[in-house]
Amino acid sequence: MIIEKNTVVQFHYRIKDKQGNELESSFGKTPAAYLHGHNNMMVGIEKALAGKQTGDEFNGELLPSETFGDYVENALERVSIKHLQGAPKWQPGMTAVVQAEKGPMEVTIVKVGKFMATVDTNHPLAGRKLDFDLSVVSVREATEEEIAHGHAHGVGGHHH
Repeated sequence: MIIEKNTVVQFHYRIKDKQGNELESSFGKTPAAYLHGHNNMMVGIEKALAGKQTGDEFNGELLPSETFGDYVENALERVSIKHLQGAPKWQPGMTAVVQAEKGPMEVTIVKVGKFMATVDTNHPLAGRKLDFDLSVVSVREATEEEIAHGHAHGVGGHHH
């Protein structure tokens, strides 16, 4: 089956910087899953997977605008330390997760006070060209429920 709108895609990915250093990978873990054509995946990844099928493996370079976004100067915010998730004690340079209006968001700690922290709201990989290795594990037609909900259900997808 070909990856097109209203198909559920499971795939493995590897993200590398331009020096070839692996930054993140799903290989050896549960594959990612998403409902194609419903804005549930980075634009560049969705474009790269369109038209592929189970078993296809490929790689390519993706621009910041198609992945984690362009870097925005002075994207700093003050956040209560109690809203930072990921570690018991915070130091500058660490990454944390905060709940934003659009869901969980990764931020980088810039400065830590007793009750508040200054965070950079750019994704840690924002503004960087990245190399991706992709491997399509499976492609199937989405269920009516998945299409109505706008996301994939089951392994690697959303659970209700």
